[in-house]
Amino acid sequence: MLRPSLIAVPLVLSALVLPPTAAAQLSVGSDGLGDEYFPLAGNGGYDVGHYTLRLDYEPATDVLDGHVTIRATATESLSRFNLDFRGFDIQALSVDDLPASFLRDGQELMVTPQEPLTAGGEFTVDVRYSGVPDVVVDPDDSIEGWIPTDDGAFVVNEPQGSPGWYPANDNPRDKATFDFRVTVPRGKVALANGVLRRSASVGTRTTWYWRQDEPMATYLATATNGDFETNFFALDSGLPVYIAVDRPERTGANFSRIPQAIALFSETYGPYPFSAAGGIADNAGFVGYALETQTKANYANEPGASTVVHEVAHEWFGNAVTPVQWRDIWLNEGFARWSEWYFTERTGGATAAVTFRANYNSRTTAYWTRPPADLGGAEFLFADPAYRRGAMTLQALRETIGEADFFALLRTWYAENKYGNVTTAGFIETAERVSGEELSAFFQAWLYGTTRPPLPGA
Repeated sequence: MLRPSLIAVPLVLSALVLPPTAAAQLSVGSDGLGDEYFPLAGNGGYDVGHYTLRLDYEPATDVLDGHVTIRATATESLSRFNLDFRGFDIQALSVDDLPASFLRDGQELMVTPQEPLTAGGEFTVDVRYSGVPDVVVDPDDSIEGWIPTDDGAFVVNEPQGSPGWYPANDNPRDKATFDFRVTVPRGKVALANGVLRRSASVGTRTTWYWRQDEPMATYLATATNGDFETNFFALDSGLPVYIAVDRPERTGANFSRIPQAIALFSETYGPYPFSAAGGIADNAGFVGYALETQTKANYANEPGASTVVHEVAHEWFGNAVTPVQWRDIWLNEGFARWSEWYFTERTGGATAAVTFRANYNSRTTAYWTRPPADLGGAEFLFADPAYRRGAMTLQALRETIGEADFFALLRTWYAENKYGNVTTAGFIETAERVSGEELSAFFQAWLYGTTRPPLPGA
């Protein structure tokens, strides 16, 4: 998956020869942020505030030319720092407009600026590169990143695909705002996160300008492109909705659920967190999944109604409220799956309680051995317990603490953590604080136990 290499740009580094006392105060940014499943995800020593991605893609050759500017703040004084980036020929790299030296080792791009970075100071990194993107293969053998299709590219990243097409501090903890300028052959559509500012054609090429003003984790970025039929409109609230469908293979009929889901979840959890919404139905069935790319989810297949509802729910839980560690992914997937059940309940179908018991009774003994908050490794990140047992945990909690406290908990959890990062321990603390109940035995059984928990009230 990773291709170790060693590339250096020779520079005169006399600017880094410092007095002993000054040199002792400098550090080298870490090559990871300590994620249990992906230790090299992200880098230490700085915090990114904004990415500007200028991308030019030619589907006929699969060549991607990139020019990325990263605006960041040093959190410690640095003689060197890392970015996450895979493949490509790096044509130029600068820090604060001065050429910088760099070395590469797998996904680690180690950058040495001419001038050391001072803790608390802002700096910019500018990277120009070109090449054919490498599709990333995960521990569970799923694929992600910049994935070529017959007419463009399907661009999804969870959990580690972003460095396959742009340099980043690729950890969910480091959210940032984004600008995208995606250039594709004239007649094709490029869809990125946030609001469409404009599109402009020059000769045979069209550039699509998108802006994501609210903070976003790097894995939620997209630049999917191809031959799409689009429907861009606004809800009564003024929220812009961007729909793109690869016809005739896809219809996108179930995108009609998006306004209804936004309305219900805004009422239940709190106001919709972003400045845009939408969905992309591509002809990329070989990828095999949908992903909640922020503000407009990507669907590799024709999306079913429940899948659309699931991805809309992620705008609250997963996108606005994001786990610190990948092992806590049930805080994304369990919430989104329970939201499907609740949407069905509120739109005339089976109640979440009925769906909960059907799932509870149909699971075999072996199913319960993998708890949602302790999945056992990166290869199980998208295993069913994070989804189904996570959702069962929420419904069991609803029946344990009662309707009023449960829905107050969901609103509090969202309001207190919007645009931030969370942990399972934090959710347990919030549940106990809001309900006034001691719930350690409940959560031990539902989130960490390896046998089937008793039903509420049993």
